[in-house]
Amino acid sequence: MDVSIVGATGDVGRAICGQLIERGELGPTSRLQLVGRPGGASGQAVHGLRVDLIDAHDEHAPHIDVADRPEDVVADVVVMAAGRTLPTGTGVTIDRDALARDNRRTFEEYADALAEHGSGHEIVIVVANPVELAVEVFSHALGRHRVIGMGAWLDTLRFRREIAATLGIRRHRVGGFVAGQHGDRMVPLWSAVRLRGLDADERAEIVTRLRGDRTLTSFASEIAAAKQRITGMADIAEAFAAVDTLPPDVQAVVRPYLTHQSGAKTAHGTANATVDLIRTILDGRDIVVAGQVLLDGEIELGGMPWRGVLGVPVAVGPDGWTRVMLDDLAADERRMLWEVGQAINESLVAWGGGAP
Repeated sequence: MDVSIVGATGDVGRAICGQLIERGELGPTSRLQLVGRPGGASGQAVHGLRVDLIDAHDEHAPHIDVADRPEDVVADVVVMAAGRTLPTGTGVTIDRDALARDNRRTFEEYADALAEHGSGHEIVIVVANPVELAVEVFSHALGRHRVIGMGAWLDTLRFRREIAATLGIRRHRVGGFVAGQHGDRMVPLWSAVRLRGLDADERAEIVTRLRGDRTLTSFASEIAAAKQRITGMADIAEAFAAVDTLPPDVQAVVRPYLTHQSGAKTAHGTANATVDLIRTILDGRDIVVAGQVLLDGEIELGGMPWRGVLGVPVAVGPDGWTRVMLDDLAADERRMLWEVGQAINESLVAWGGGAP
C-alpha cells in the first residue's frame, strides 16, 4: 500500500512520516511519497527529509520518494497536511476566516489535480485547517465517501483520554465519540461513552459522577470562562494544573488551546490520530471512527435530512467511509449538533462554498 503526505515537511507532516515508519504501518514493500510545493522551501526540504528518514529507519523503511507537483501525487491514501497552520503563542488570536482564505486555493489545487490525474480510488485524509472547508473541496472533486477529516477523531481521542485520566485508567478502556466541528465547537457525545468491563448501570453511574448536572447548553460558556481564566495566569505550569480541575469534555478543548498558547504545537497528537486513520484504511476492515464528512441526508437534524460537512461517527474501510454510525442522541446533543451544523454551513458559504 502507498501513502502520500502533502505537506510532509511541516511539523505535523514530519511527525506523521516518522510515526508511520516507527509504528510499522508501512513495510519495506510499501511506498511513502513526500510532497512539497514547487518553487518553495518545502520543494527542496522534502529531498532532505527523504534522506533523513532513510538514515534513521534504513532497516525497516518503506520505499520513499518525492513529488513537488500536485499532478504527481499518487497513492492509496493521501494525507492533506499542506497549507498555513494555526498560530501559536500567548495572546495569539485564531482567525479561521483568514485561514480559510489562505488555504482554499491550496485545497482546490490538489483536489483538482487528484481528480484529473489520480487513480480514482485514493482515500483523502484531511489534516489541514479549516478541516471542514478542505473536506468540502475534496469531496466535491473526488466524491464524498473518499474524503474524511481527522479533526473529529483527534477530538475523540482527546475526550477519551481526559475521561481515562480522570478515572485513573488507560485510554483504550474508554469508548465514545466527539461530533460537530473540530476545536471549540466540538460536540462531546456523553451518551456514547462506554467503559470496558463495566455494564450499563455502572457506566451510567460513572458518567453521572464525571459530568454532574451539566448539559451541553452551558458547554460554550464553560470553555470561554476556562480560557479567560488560564490566559490570565503568568505561570504556564499553574495554568496546566488549572486545566486538570475542569470537567473532561472542557479539558479536551482547553488543554490543546493552552498548548498552542504555550508556544508549543500539537503535532504529535495530530499525527497519532492521523496514523490511526491510515491504519484503519489499510487494515481492510470497516472500523467505526469519528470524522468530518460531507453528509447528504444520512442523518436528521432539526427535523429534516442534514446536508453539509459535519463531524460524526462513521464506518471507515479501504474504500473510504460507508455509513454514519450515530446512535440515539440525548436532547442536548442533538440540539447542539444542529446548531454547530448550521454554523459550519454558514461558514462554508462565507468561505466561498456551501452545503450541497
